[in-house]
Amino acid sequence: MGCVFGKCCKRPHVKGKENGVPCRQSGVQGTPVFAERSLECISVPSHNFSLEYSVLTQRGYYPDSPEKENQDSYCIKTRLHGNSNVHFFGVFDGHGQFGAQCSNYVKDKLVDILCSDSTLLEDPVKAYNDAFLRTNEELHNSDIDDAMSGTTAITALVIGDTLYVANVGDSRAVIALKNGDKIIAQDLSRDQTPFRKDEYERVKLCGARVLSVDQVEGLKDPDIQTWGDEETEGSDPPRLWVQNGMYPGTAFTRSVGDSTAEKIGVVAAPEVSVIHLTPDHLFFVVASDGVFEFLPSQEVVDMVSNHQDPRDTCSAIVGESYKLWLTHENRTDDITVIIVHVKGLSSSNIGPSAVVSKADAKPPIARLENAASDISVTTRSDIYQSAGSSFSDQHPSRPMISAGQSAVAQSPLYSRPA
Repeated sequence: MGCVFGKCCKRPHVKGKENGVPCRQSGVQGTPVFAERSLECISVPSHNFSLEYSVLTQRGYYPDSPEKENQDSYCIKTRLHGNSNVHFFGVFDGHGQFGAQCSNYVKDKLVDILCSDSTLLEDPVKAYNDAFLRTNEELHNSDIDDAMSGTTAITALVIGDTLYVANVGDSRAVIALKNGDKIIAQDLSRDQTPFRKDEYERVKLCGARVLSVDQVEGLKDPDIQTWGDEETEGSDPPRLWVQNGMYPGTAFTRSVGDSTAEKIGVVAAPEVSVIHLTPDHLFFVVASDGVFEFLPSQEVVDMVSNHQDPRDTCSAIVGESYKLWLTHENRTDDITVIIVHVKGLSSSNIGPSAVVSKADAKPPIARLENAASDISVTTRSDIYQSAGSSFSDQHPSRPMISAGQSAVAQSPLYSRPA
C-alpha cells in the first residue's frame, strides 16, 4: 500500500523509464507478459554452500493509465567488498508521482553506501541502519522531488551462514524452514503500518492523525481508533495525515523519501532481523507487497516448494498474484519477487565461524509480544558482538547468532519534530 495519491488509490502516475527486468505492456484484460528470466548461482566458500537465485518484476495492469511505469525496482549485488561470502538482494517498491525515480535512486545508493562502509562486516546491523538513514538524506538532497514520493525497501544480506534482513515499509521477506515432513514459512520482516500498535503509537507521538479515508471524509467516526487487521480492512486501511490537512495519506509508517510524511513520524530507520542459516533453511523469498497483498507467506513458500527451478516459481508467483489482484480489483499492483535457494549447507559447515566469549555474553533478549516464538527484539548493543572469523577472503569479524534463532533490532522511538 502506498500513499493516498499513489497506486493504492488507482491515481495515474507520471510516465518514466521502465525498471528492473524489461517487461512489455500487459496483455489484453491484464494478462501478464513475462520478460526473459535468468537463473544465477553464487558460492559462499566460507561455509561451502551456494545460493541459486532468480528474479522477476512485472509492471502492473492499470486500465485507466495504460502507459504507467513500473515503480518497483530490485538490486542483486554479489561479492560486496570483494568478499565471496557477502551477497545482497533487495526489492524497492516506489510510490507517489516520482516513485520510480525514488526506487531506482535508493536501490543504487543503498548498496553503494554498504559497499563503501568499512564496518559492514564487523557490525552489519549498524551498517544497515546507517546506510538507510544516509540514503534517505541523500535522496532528500537530490534532484528528485520526494515531498510526496518515496519507496519501501526489503533487503537481504548474506554474510557467511548468517542472513540479515532490513525492512522499511510493507514489502516482505520470508524464509522456508524444514520441520519434519513439513516446510514452514517464517516471516523475516513485519509490515510497518498503523495496524501495528507500536508503529501507531510512535507516529501519534510525532503528531500524525491516523484515520482511514472514510473517516477523513466523514463517512465513519474518526474517534474510533481500531481498524481490525490488514486482511479484513485492507481496502480502507488507516493512514497518516497532518493535523490540519488532507495529506500525505500514507498507509505505511516507514519509507525512504516522503519528506512531508517524515514530519509526522514516517522514518527511514530499518528493522533488522538476523538468522543463522542451518541445513533446515531451504530458501528465502524477497518480494514487494504486490505479491503479499493477497498471497499469504505460507502459500508463497508452498509454491516455491512445488517447483524445482526458481525461474518457474517466479513466474508462478507473479502469475498467481496478478490473477488474485484482478479477482479483487480492476487493476494490479507492480509485482517483484526474488527467490534464493540455499544449496549444499550441511551441519559440518556451520557453527563456530565466530565465537562470543563468556565475558561478552549478554542477558537473554526479550520476546516480541504476539510475534513468532523465534523472533526476538533487542537493541543492537545488546546482542551483536564481533569476534574472529574464518572467512577466506578478508578475515573480517562478524557477530554470532545462535542457530535457528533470529532477532529484530528496532530503531528508537522518534519524538515529534519541532
